[in-house]
Amino acid sequence: MESAEMAEEDTTIKGGKEEQTGKNPPKGICPPEKKSPKMCGTNYPLSIAFIVVNEFCERFSYYGLKAVLTLYFLYFLHWNENTSTSVYHAFSSLCYFTPVFGAIIADSWLGKYKTIIYLSIVYVIGHVIKSIGAIPMVGNQMVHVVLSMTGLSLIALGTGGIKPCVSAFGGDQFEEEHAQERSKFFSIFYLSINAGSLLSTFITPLLRGDVKCFGGDCYALAFGVPAILMVVALVVFIAGSRLYKKTPPQGNILLEVCKCILFALTNRIKNRSRQVPKREHWLDWASEKYSNQLITEVKMVTRVLFLFIPLPMFWALFDQQGSRWTLQATKMNTDFGGFVLQPDQMQFLNPLLILIFIPVFDLGLYPLINLCKFNFTPIKKMATGMIFAGMAFAAAAAVELKIEENAMPDPVPKESYVQVLNLADSSIEVAVPHRDRFQLSVEPFQDPDGYSKLILSGAQQSLPFRIQYQGSSFTFNHTVQEKLLYSLIVYKAEGNLTSRLIEDMREKPSEGMTAIRFINTLAQDVNITLDKEEFVKSYSASDYWIVERGRYNNVRCQTETGEESTLHIGLLDSGALYTVVIIRNNSASLPEARKLEDISANNIHIAWQIPQYILISAGEVIFSITGLSFSYSQAPVSMKSVLQAGWLLTVAFGNAIVLIVAQAAPLKQWAEFALFAALVLVVSVIFSIMGYFYHSTNTEDLIDKDRKQDSASNINMTGLTAKKTKL
Repeated sequence: MESAEMAEEDTTIKGGKEEQTGKNPPKGICPPEKKSPKMCGTNYPLSIAFIVVNEFCERFSYYGLKAVLTLYFLYFLHWNENTSTSVYHAFSSLCYFTPVFGAIIADSWLGKYKTIIYLSIVYVIGHVIKSIGAIPMVGNQMVHVVLSMTGLSLIALGTGGIKPCVSAFGGDQFEEEHAQERSKFFSIFYLSINAGSLLSTFITPLLRGDVKCFGGDCYALAFGVPAILMVVALVVFIAGSRLYKKTPPQGNILLEVCKCILFALTNRIKNRSRQVPKREHWLDWASEKYSNQLITEVKMVTRVLFLFIPLPMFWALFDQQGSRWTLQATKMNTDFGGFVLQPDQMQFLNPLLILIFIPVFDLGLYPLINLCKFNFTPIKKMATGMIFAGMAFAAAAAVELKIEENAMPDPVPKESYVQVLNLADSSIEVAVPHRDRFQLSVEPFQDPDGYSKLILSGAQQSLPFRIQYQGSSFTFNHTVQEKLLYSLIVYKAEGNLTSRLIEDMREKPSEGMTAIRFINTLAQDVNITLDKEEFVKSYSASDYWIVERGRYNNVRCQTETGEESTLHIGLLDSGALYTVVIIRNNSASLPEARKLEDISANNIHIAWQIPQYILISAGEVIFSITGLSFSYSQAPVSMKSVLQAGWLLTVAFGNAIVLIVAQAAPLKQWAEFALFAALVLVVSVIFSIMGYFYHSTNTEDLIDKDRKQDSASNINMTGLTAKKTKL
């Protein structure tokens, strides 16, 4: 979003500044302009240094929070993936609805400076509440949820409210004769946005995952550091107060546009049954109250806003980097040869690629296309950006399919799954007779080949498991419940073959962790010391322990008779489930370990996400910057802020689409990715058709024409009034 955001803010400045200094200044006497001190030997106001630092800290704060937000919902609040995704996108959507209110407050009431101050205080309060809500001992689950939602609501109001103000306020610091310096300021401002985003999306996941506090991942610190940066942003902005040039509120054109549209609609409805002349355009019904110039400008804006209707679908895909793509990364191998990347750190690729792609496209790709005499219009560019986004999600779907190859089974009602662990001294064959359930041949201490499905007659059923062992047949009855995973453990106890059915984990370990359990085949109890001490009874199994990935070659094992030995387990890899069987070493007569891999590790490397990040970032550069540039050129000067609001709302509605799909369409993840890819491709075709029938307009010519009409109308009205006075 960084490139899109900068384009939006650039538009705000240009539109807002031209409004203030155009041919129709606001009524009343404005105070004399304050000359801001300049940086040494330049025409740059010293005040912009405070604004740039403020923007860097605020963007660090915002993107740092969002980087870890989905995993916070998933692992701290223990919501499921769909709920976590929905709340993440509800928050993102709110952040892009609130700029409309921020613009209204700034332009109609407080002015930009006071709006930034007051809403930044709200922003800070939201961050503090959010950080407190991430401290485990602060209340129960409900308290954490209430604090989190309150904090996020205040943050959305704060970040959205100041979004249309900060960049415009920076543009206000320049005199008109220094337009070139102001243009360069936008580049510096853009750099601060991307620098803040790049650093925060890399650092805050480290604070979350690599720093441990309160017995787990340190979400309080991951949210606390962005809170501190937002405090710094506020303090720095206030520190430059005496240097700023502060313009008074100019009136909000967005409200005027809404009133004009509302009046046109109501006036048309009132005159529906009357015999009145037809008008060329439905907005012409506002001519009784509003000038021809304003009506023409509103017509231009509505034509562009009509083109905006398909655009939310692009943002629906783009903003899933922080939700669905991050969740996908939690199921992948994140080891880069000693450096383990946190799943939520992959988001830093987007701002990094944006910084690379913008000069590559502007200085390389676009000139090359022009040399080929291809008319790469703005509409074609934006449609191409959508296609790139669709390709990114097609790549994400392919990666998800590979991930699901070693995923855990997902039983439905009247289904369960079982795997067989053969701890006996020779091969066995296992079957459930008369039901064609399954029939397996298992070698001693063989890693399970996978889970076999069991079809039940109800929610619970007793099943006979027949085991062929050394020419003899044994049958063991075990009760199986629906929607669970089991391991059937076959072993010899005191010379007799026996079996146990134990319940397994239903999900793979997340966040790069691994799971291990111990089965004690000794005729005496043992104590196992790994990350903690576990007492495992004779001929029984422990629960799974969730431990960090790594090599474990010095695990202490002590029997009840005082025998001590060291178990060499080896590598426990990310996402894997292991069963370690404790047996008696025949030669040394000491306990030793045999490791079985129940579920294989995350074998799809996170580097496979790089192509989808490249595609979505390229799509953003082509789509976002082009879209704002195009809409800016098609709108009159006074309507730039209206299109700014319309553009931000496309982002808000895009996040709302993800929220709806996540809750209404319970699809497998790869199918959901494929659905979004197909939808955006269909929308790109629709957008291309709409763009084909769109004809660019010369805004200044139309506005000059209407100004002349308004002037002529005023002259006629003046003459008519003079005649009436004479009479």
